[in-house]
Amino acid sequence: MSGTVLAFAALNLLGVLVSAVSQVMLKKSATREHGSVVGEYLNPLVIFAYVLFVGATLLSVLSYRGIPLSMGPILDATGYLWVTLFGVTIFHERMSGRKAIALALIVCGIVVYALGA
Repeated sequence: MSGTVLAFAALNLLGVLVSAVSQVMLKKSATREHGSVVGEYLNPLVIFAYVLFVGATLLSVLSYRGIPLSMGPILDATGYLWVTLFGVTIFHERMSGRKAIALALIVCGIVVYALGA
């Protein structure tokens, strides 16, 4: 893999991370009590999370200038790892055996793709 492809892949992975952070922000907002229905959607946390989603989308679009189309979904699958990590560390969710197996399969798929097998 050339240095250019790696740089664009890193850009895509950054977008996936930003997207996962924005998902955490939305979940944090959802767990809070709001004074009204409008307040649920028009509060700083939700607005900033959606701004981050737009930024993540732009990073994804830019990354496709230098990575093959087949690589994008593989890199996007790393989002499941981030969401699980944030769920366990921030929200204290339980990691079941089924979730661990699913994450292991995702990692194996990424490794298989990276090795070109």
